[in-house]
Amino acid sequence: MSTPTTTKQGNLMFLRVAITLQTLAVFAAPITAGLLLSSPSGRALHSVSAYGVFTVALLHLVAAILVWRPGGGSPRPILYALGFFGLTLAQIALGIAHVKTLHVPLGVLMFGVSVLQLSRVSAGRRTHMDAAA
Repeated sequence: MSTPTTTKQGNLMFLRVAITLQTLAVFAAPITAGLLLSSPSGRALHSVSAYGVFTVALLHLVAAILVWRPGGGSPRPILYALGFFGLTLAQIALGIAHVKTLHVPLGVLMFGVSVLQLSRVSAGRRTHMDAAA
């Protein structure tokens, strides 16, 4: 039987994994954008990367809810996840509309935000590990 502490730690681990995947997906998107400009199959690859970013942003939101509700954590990660999901939806809309002047800087912003979230979650992990030692 799992204890509340074990559940909370599992949910935090799930959140760390989700944010790590999100950061990697956002990092891959400009690579596929370069392929979009240089190869015939680039459009399909960039589309797949966009679906990937959308999927992991949604996974991040679910993980943040699990940390908050059943895990008993702070609701703050939900706000970050919801904000990132909103940026993702805006990015998709701008990409479909071919508004590159906003699409590209928003992608850079999303990568920075994702790295910031990842560093915060990782710093929290180090703090918990130091407290346990």
